[in-house]
Order: sequence, then structure tokens, then C-alpha cells
Amino acid sequence: MRTVKLTPELQKSILEDLLKRSPSQYGTYEATVNEILQKVREGGDQALFDYTEKFDRIRLNADTIRVTAEEIKEAYAALPQDFIEVLKEAAGNIRDFHLKQLRNSWFETREDGSILGMRITPIARTGVYVPGGKAAYPSSVLMNVIPAKVAGVKEIVMTTPPGQDGKVNPGTLVAADIAGVDVIYKAGGAQAIAALAFGTESIPKVDKIAGPGNIFVALAKKAVYGYVSIDSIAGPSEVMVLADDTANAHYVAADLLSQAEHDELASAILVTTSQRLAEEVSAEVEGYLKELSRADIIRKSLDNYGYILVTDSMDEAIGAVNAIASEHLEILTANPWETMTKVQNAGAIFLGEYSSEPLGDYFAGPNHILPTNGTAKFFSPVNVDDFIKKTSIISYSKEGLSKVHNQIELFAKQEGLTAHANSIKVRFE
Repeated sequence: MRTVKLTPELQKSILEDLLKRSPSQYGTYEATVNEILQKVREGGDQALFDYTEKFDRIRLNADTIRVTAEEIKEAYAALPQDFIEVLKEAAGNIRDFHLKQLRNSWFETREDGSILGMRITPIARTGVYVPGGKAAYPSSVLMNVIPAKVAGVKEIVMTTPPGQDGKVNPGTLVAADIAGVDVIYKAGGAQAIAALAFGTESIPKVDKIAGPGNIFVALAKKAVYGYVSIDSIAGPSEVMVLADDTANAHYVAADLLSQAEHDELASAILVTTSQRLAEEVSAEVEGYLKELSRADIIRKSLDNYGYILVTDSMDEAIGAVNAIASEHLEILTANPWETMTKVQNAGAIFLGEYSSEPLGDYFAGPNHILPTNGTAKFFSPVNVDDFIKKTSIISYSKEGLSKVHNQIELFAKQEGLTAHANSIKVRFE
């Protein structure tokens, strides 16, 4: 694994390389995506079924597109019971964590009878996209659906591509059932996003679309934003480990590779003040690569976007952490809690050597759908707030308005909006 001394020039180069992985950079696919969106918008079910046959090589119709209760029952039978229990336990942890995020509507009453407030209500219908085939992740089903359920979303619609046998991955179906999905449709790709955004004869239009997917799904979500809300445009996975001389090289190397195995665009970066640790981690990585099943993918990922960055001070290392704003940040220092107070930008922070990133991916409870490509500088993990909406409440009494009507009229006139001013003025003529 390449080990380099961190310089301002190198940091800038790394940032530029990482940002190139964003789905927003792949404009060559946009024309194809836009064509699919338009055809499904105009053609409804027929276009959706045609694209499913073209891309997933199976012909569906209005009677077979919806997953049945029998298929969910078969999925339970296909999974090991111990894994089902793990899914249920993970779901419980995720639910408990997100329950603490719930907010209540509030109202403030003044002495003159005026009332101000905020009414908080859930989104009525949410669509959740779940990848299929080789990229079937039951954990992402739990992470997308449970916050929506906790928020009180009345209907959760899930789409996921079927296999050529017409079936959906059993783990996906069981996770969806445990999480509380209301209805599941066998549809994938940009065509599924179009169906959720615009509605077809079989799939209802939703108010928000959440969930990860390939480049076509990401660009489709970007294109339909405004017709519906979306969670985010997710990029390739990232991990950054911030470590000092006290860190265990064996653990650090294992944690870097746990993200590098996702795909060739994944990024794994160690930033450390210790040259010794850098050398030991590099050696440990080579040892692991002889054993791991996805070694070819890992090696390409490390060659493309893997770094061991050595700094002169912890402040310099933290500066790099905040500039890169990684999706996942592990802090393996002598006092990780103290180090954390200086970190401003990260999707999720893992403290100490027994809090490795997969703990958050699967089980701890915080959401694993996190901002990528530097967007942790201004975005947050998926949470309950993503599935609610806030409505301002304003109720002034005559006494309350009389105290401020002159100020409002003046403000409106300064903006040249005399009808605004008049709307206030007529109440005191």
C-alpha cells in the first residue's frame, strides 16, 4: 500500500481524485437515464415491463410484479434461522437508536394571544430502492426502512430488481418484512426510480425516494429530484483511519480492507503521525491480501484510491481528516474522545479499537447510509428527519398585529410590494 508524506499539494490532488468518483461526474450516462425516465413517465407499466425484460431478462406483468405473501414466506424458509434472528436483533438496535431522534410539534403562546409554532408530520408515502442480484444488502433495507417507519410514514413502497427466475433475494425480502415494508415490487434500475417518481398503473407515485443503487439509479434519483424528494446521491464507499503510534497495525489494516472490498472505486486512507505504524500497516495489508476472497477488487481499490499518509503532527492529520470529510472515520489514538472534539467533518465516527466500521454497517444502530465524496461537510446520515416535514404555524391576534403593523408595512414598501403592505394596512383603517 503506497505510503507518502502528506503535503498541501498531495492533499489537494487526493481530494480531486476522490471527487471524480461522484455519480454527478458521469454525464455520459445521463442521456440514457433521461430516455428511460421519459418513456416510463409516458408509457407507465408497459414501458416498465419492457425495460425489466431488457435489463433483467424476465417478463413481468401487472399480476406478477408485486411480491406475494407466499414469496415472503418462502424467503424465510430459505434463510438460516440464526441469520433471521441476527436481522431481528439488528433491526431492534436500529429502531431504538432512531426512536431517540423523534421530534414533537411545538407551539408558543404570547400574552397578547398570538401563537407561533411548528407542526411536524410524516411524509405520506416513501419509496425505498434496494439493489438486487450480486449487490443484495439486507442491512441497507433495515437502514432505509426503519427510520421511515419510526417517523410515522403511512406507506412504505419498496422496489428491487428480480433475478431471471422472477424471485427476489431472500435476505432482502426477510429484512423488508422485519422492517415493516408495506408493499414490494419487482423493479430495478432507472425504470424503477421513474415508476416511484411519476407512478404507473401498478406502482404508486411516492413523495420521497431513498436507497442506494448503481450509476443509473443515482443519476435517475438526481433527475427526478423536484418531482419528489430524495435522500442523497450516494458515491462509492470510503473509510479513513486516524491513528497515532498507539494503534494496532493488524486492526488498522483489517479495517482499511473492509471498505476496499466494496468495489474498485472504494477509498481506504490511513492518516497517521507514526512512520512505524505506516510501515507495519502496509506489511499487514499484503498479508491479508493473500487470504481474502475479494483480493483482486481490494488491490485495484487500493491502487486507485488507497493511501497511507504520514504527517508531522496530529493537528496536521486532523486537518486532512476535515478536508477529506470521509464517509466513515475511525479514530485509533491514545485518547480518541479528545481527538474527536477536533474533528468537524465525517459521516460517522468510530472511537477506539473495538469500534470498527462493520459494527456500524450492520448492528450498532446508527444509520450506515452516510454522506460520501466530501459531502459530510454539509450533509448528515439518513435519520428520522429525512422522513418528516415541518409546517410553520402563525396565528396573531389583533392586539399582536397592531404592535407591529407599521414595521411590516414599511418593510413591504421598501421591497416595492405595495399589495403586501396594503394587506396589513386595511386591517387598521
